[in-house]
Amino acid sequence: MQDHKTMENRHREKRKKQRRAFRGQELVEGIYQGTSRGFGFVTVEGLPEDVFIARKESNGAMHGDQVEIAILPSKNGKSMEGTVVNILVHAQSRLVGTYDRCKGYGFVIPDNPKISGDIFVPEEDSLGAKSGHKVQVEILEYGSKNKHPQGKVLEILGHVNDPGTDVACIIKEYDLPEQFPRQVMEAAAAIPQKVSLQEAEGRKDIRSLPTVTIDGEDAKDLDDAITLETTKDGYLLGVHIADVTHYVREWSALDKEALRRGTSVYLTDKVIPMLPQSLSNGICSLNAGTDRLALSCFMQIDQKGNVTAHEITETLIRVDERMSYASVRKILQDQDPEECARYEKLIPLFRQMEILADILRNKRKKRGFVDFDFPETKVILDQNGKPVALLPYERNVATRMIEEFMLAANETVAEEFFWQESPFVYRTHETPDSEKIARLETLISNFGYFMKAGRDSIHPKEFQKLLDKIDNTPEEALISRIVLRTMKQARYTTECTGHFGLATKYYCHFTSPIRRYPDLQIHRIIKETLHGERNEGRDAHYRKLLPDVALQSSEKERRADEAERECLKLKKAEYMKERIGEVYDGIISGVTNWGLYVELPNTVEGLVRVASLEDSYYFDEAHYELVGTQSDRRYKLGQPVKVRVADCDLIQRTVLFEIYEEDEDDCDGQGQHQTDCEQ
Repeated sequence: MQDHKTMENRHREKRKKQRRAFRGQELVEGIYQGTSRGFGFVTVEGLPEDVFIARKESNGAMHGDQVEIAILPSKNGKSMEGTVVNILVHAQSRLVGTYDRCKGYGFVIPDNPKISGDIFVPEEDSLGAKSGHKVQVEILEYGSKNKHPQGKVLEILGHVNDPGTDVACIIKEYDLPEQFPRQVMEAAAAIPQKVSLQEAEGRKDIRSLPTVTIDGEDAKDLDDAITLETTKDGYLLGVHIADVTHYVREWSALDKEALRRGTSVYLTDKVIPMLPQSLSNGICSLNAGTDRLALSCFMQIDQKGNVTAHEITETLIRVDERMSYASVRKILQDQDPEECARYEKLIPLFRQMEILADILRNKRKKRGFVDFDFPETKVILDQNGKPVALLPYERNVATRMIEEFMLAANETVAEEFFWQESPFVYRTHETPDSEKIARLETLISNFGYFMKAGRDSIHPKEFQKLLDKIDNTPEEALISRIVLRTMKQARYTTECTGHFGLATKYYCHFTSPIRRYPDLQIHRIIKETLHGERNEGRDAHYRKLLPDVALQSSEKERRADEAERECLKLKKAEYMKERIGEVYDGIISGVTNWGLYVELPNTVEGLVRVASLEDSYYFDEAHYELVGTQSDRRYKLGQPVKVRVADCDLIQRTVLFEIYEEDEDDCDGQGQHQTDCEQ
């Protein structure tokens, strides 16, 4: 097998020949987006649409590759088509897939459906893998139009039917780092698990204040605590965040590893933490009854929700009670006698917190923040990792309280350091593109809703007005998701350009340094400021460092989000696979020229292929409808339908539905259909 340098030389010579073949014709660069059917599209900056690449014109390009293409002559005015001339940068070097063994060799079928070709593996490079093994393969030689890529198996992850193999594949697919390097574990082990008198010296001692953490029942990394006092002018809110930077020093092995990871990743039954557990669940976790170091933001808030004064300082705290969202909900919302008796001394504190949270929320609502309240899914797994239930995540009075307090602290800290003109990492969210806003207006008009939008801009209040109008309507979840897709993705930047969704000029992530690197980084800047250690040299250091920190943190966050989303899709598909043939009520959540997407009340979304419909249908793009050519039957967004589970693909993590036509004269169907009729 040739080494990578030899491969690169061959590619260079090949590119020279291809350039000569297309001499005189302008070549453009873009990113190749593959499909499961072998063809693809190339997104080129400056072109009005993506360029279609037929399978025979892909020249071995894989999904994500940076390519150079030539635009082919247009055929009958159709969309632009092209041919891949050069592959400039390969996006894929390692893949996860299913091994298929043949006599003397094998193939790896990639899990990623956007990579349509198989990877050829000689027997001596297979590690003894058998058919049905899930493997990670390294690509040694990239293929071409007439030749498969060639690679070697790096690791056998388990058999496709073994418990845990599915999640292990997602971890490898997204290159999530499970194990900490030895030097990182040694550094973590050397940190004492108790706060010493020397460490506490010089800090504001607030251990006498009633202090609580409120988190999910399963949470172990508790990085935020709350205190609250009433004052003559309103409230004194204290948001106390674990002082992680006291233990994770700049350029240490722990710091470098935290930056490399960027964020903790929360899969359905597994957490891949940013920091070793002795920190994240130990000395940096604000566990009840123990002294802990914190970085606190005290905010004086008036009756209108305005922060009239604030103090950011290092503190020594001791949490009195570790509360759960469910427990606080039982006290405030359900007035559960047993729960109220157990936490009797804290009930006045919780009542004050509820009042203040409502004040802060009303202020934000007047400002025009966009509040999404559609159901998220919690997957309940058995001991083998098999999904046995899909439950909605509860968003209640307790979760909203903590959300309001964290938002207040994040805004206060961001504004303080903006006016200090300090190097900083902000959380920014840009105004949606005008094209997406126009598309949203078209979509919601099908439901009878309208928005006031300018040609190039829109105020977040318009989104919130729309969400208020759809509250408690059948189309609420659907339109909320469409609005969310219209939004741009929030990211980390060194420029404070505001947060559209929160309708605020100043915002950062200050409250979770255990699980997010940007929080950890700005804590370091804040502490240097408090100690008078910032100077021109340190500011120059941060101005050079922070752009890369912001970019890398944004990329790692996207990777984590995608992995978490794919894991959820996998478990949903696995759950529905046990229910093939059953019938459910759903709502059409998407309409395309290839079919309908239908969402069930349990948040599972599946595809009804056009080919499975009895009539032939065409896609009416203006109204986002599928229209029958003979029956004139129409399927449109938000329309209730009854569907049968037809198939589930655990590799592609997809669910297929069929439209179920109920026979009114015969309600003796099987499975869920009969139950629905009886109800």
